[in-house]
Amino acid sequence: MRWSAKFAYVIGLITTDGSLSIDGRHINLTSKDIEQLETFAKILDLQNKIGIKKSSFNPNGKYFQIQFGNVKLYRFLLQIGLMPNKTKILGSLKIPDKYFADFLRGHLDGDGYTYSYFDPRWKASFMLYTGFISASKNHLEWMRNKIKELYSIEGKLRFQGKSTYSLKYAKKNSIILLEKLYYKENLPYLKRKRSKIIEALGIINKQAGVLEW
Repeated sequence: MRWSAKFAYVIGLITTDGSLSIDGRHINLTSKDIEQLETFAKILDLQNKIGIKKSSFNPNGKYFQIQFGNVKLYRFLLQIGLMPNKTKILGSLKIPDKYFADFLRGHLDGDGYTYSYFDPRWKASFMLYTGFISASKNHLEWMRNKIKELYSIEGKLRFQGKSTYSLKYAKKNSIILLEKLYYKENLPYLKRKRSKIIEALGIINKQAGVLEW
């Protein structure tokens, strides 16, 4: 397998919303956003049908999923550190530094989040947070260390509740991190999350009196 920005993004999606079957062949990606699966299928040139998976956890009662068989890709995923039933045992992954931002963007689109608000205590203070969720503390510790190594910013790792952990970055570090993740146009990303980020950064830039990002 050959690394590229798009392929690293796909690895981020598989790391969060994907799963490897125990048969040594099949790979599944599940998401509530059909756009995410369409992007995933396009990058990997998949012709497989996107199906519907019902779920009581989604307000709409369903998720979308795509499953395909690819022994070569499956073995590659094992080599970089992924595995079946990875949820709680996932650790570090072998991601080239050159493509780590693309992997991280896929991770954010899969199980990450951003949120922003005006702090009611200071009307001119606009807050922004970026975070990553995982049931594996070891995996998030690896991510935190790698982000610090590559981008020189610190994140806080905390227990989120319900067997999950959160790696969170506050305003200043969020801005640095998001600029690394969306480093140019025409990158694969989930439009829903990207739109929220653009809106938040626009408010921050307006307050700072600079051109909107």
